[in-house]
Amino acid sequence: MIRVNNLHIPLNYDDSLLRKKLCRELRIENSAIKNVSMFRRSVDARKKDNIYFLCSLDVELTVSEDSVLRKAKNAVKIKPYHYEVPVWKGTVSPLVVGMGPAGLFAALILAQSGAKPIVIERGCDVDSRTADVDAFWRTGKLRTESNVQFGEGGAGTFSDGKLNTGTKDSRQRKVLEEFVSHGAPGEILYNAKPHIGTDKLKLTVKNLRNEIIARGGTVLFETKLTGFHSSDGKITAAVVERDGKEDVIETDNIILAIGHSARDTFEMLYDKALPLEPKPFSVGARIEHLRENIDKAQYGSFAGNKNLGAASYKMNVHTANGRGTYTFCMCPGGKVVNASSEDGLLCTNGMSEFARDDVNSNAALLVSVTPEDYQSESPLGGMYFQRKLEKKAFELGGGSYHAPVQRVEDFLKGVKSQQLGEVTPSIGPAYTLSDLNTALPGEVCLSMKQAITEMARKLRGFDHPDAVLTGVETRSSSPVRIMRNSETLESVGMRGLYPCGEGAGYAGGIISAAVDGIKCAEMVIQKSK
Repeated sequence: MIRVNNLHIPLNYDDSLLRKKLCRELRIENSAIKNVSMFRRSVDARKKDNIYFLCSLDVELTVSEDSVLRKAKNAVKIKPYHYEVPVWKGTVSPLVVGMGPAGLFAALILAQSGAKPIVIERGCDVDSRTADVDAFWRTGKLRTESNVQFGEGGAGTFSDGKLNTGTKDSRQRKVLEEFVSHGAPGEILYNAKPHIGTDKLKLTVKNLRNEIIARGGTVLFETKLTGFHSSDGKITAAVVERDGKEDVIETDNIILAIGHSARDTFEMLYDKALPLEPKPFSVGARIEHLRENIDKAQYGSFAGNKNLGAASYKMNVHTANGRGTYTFCMCPGGKVVNASSEDGLLCTNGMSEFARDDVNSNAALLVSVTPEDYQSESPLGGMYFQRKLEKKAFELGGGSYHAPVQRVEDFLKGVKSQQLGEVTPSIGPAYTLSDLNTALPGEVCLSMKQAITEMARKLRGFDHPDAVLTGVETRSSSPVRIMRNSETLESVGMRGLYPCGEGAGYAGGIISAAVDGIKCAEMVIQKSK
């Protein structure tokens, strides 16, 4: 098979046009092409009057590849990706804690290897969880064990389902292929900025769980890790709570994929003197614009083309106070959602369905914070810092889950909003007009203000007076790192315990977390005898 790169393809292409482009590029007849598949497709929108797809195509030929390659400039011979599942040789089932992407893919690989893993999740199955989250967004009644943070699929289930990643690890292809084989759209295999959408991600997550069970795994919902037993520095069992009762699960391997919001679990690990360290992360607010305005700013007259869909953006600046400030988890045609998980604390996130066809588009506008900002000697200082900001947001909402919102013009002026303009906040169950300058640290607000002005030079209308800020966003990544051995991936303080994924401080997004889950599973399998 050969791969042809750097092909400029019109937005409204079909298979016939792809073949014509290939024939011209490779200097062959159409009859020489046996099969064509898209490997990568990105949008080139640098010139607003000439937007097109930049594509790489994989081609099977009926003629000699070597003879064709000698004449082609942008073609190379490739070997199709294949993941070889390792073989389990152990007798004691490993335990996976958490069913976010890290835990799901760790469990999937273990199940495919024959290990028959036991998987526990403190929250509910995805259908029950969805009902709980929808009820919270309607009524403001929060279930602290079943919400946007906790439950099958992890925090990413109620997001854009964004799959772009900075990792170069080849296992990311395994993740994408498994997503597609379990119900995700096929286009995530080739889009440069792939996303599943919260609606399709729910079905995909459920299908992954069903395969784990079909291969002999056990999945226990509403089951929380509360401790563990060990002997000579080695895991011997997990202590869990289920239906209000304590139980012990015998195991010699625990993959700890707890997610970035399992604060009580972090406290339990701290009490057990496991090595932890505070980690930098970012805080800020969601910024929300009319989708049609963002689409026009990015695509000009091409805005609205169904093959382009809703426009995205990604920007970063370094502000005068030296802090990195950037947009994160941009949700085209999506909603800002209430992502709270603790009583009396309020935080936000963004979410899109696959169609990305809601009225507004939003993104997190975040500012980096470091352990020096936490004013705490504890390795959990970042977690306490998050709670402090989330408590302020809750109080600004009148002691309720009515999220504080503010027009961008008012935020820049430092005055409380008295009314809204053309952008209606999408968050539920309700919102309160506020001044976010009182919810976030002064240095963070200063950076956000400078960034809004700078980013408007890159994206017209980013500083629109009626754009809306909704606060606070504090769960961008874990504030804690659970220290692990870089070679064995085991906890520095406990053999057989594998801190894994975003919550442990070793990933940043769905794909990188899933890849880390696979790597931890491989290490457990490698040790099996």
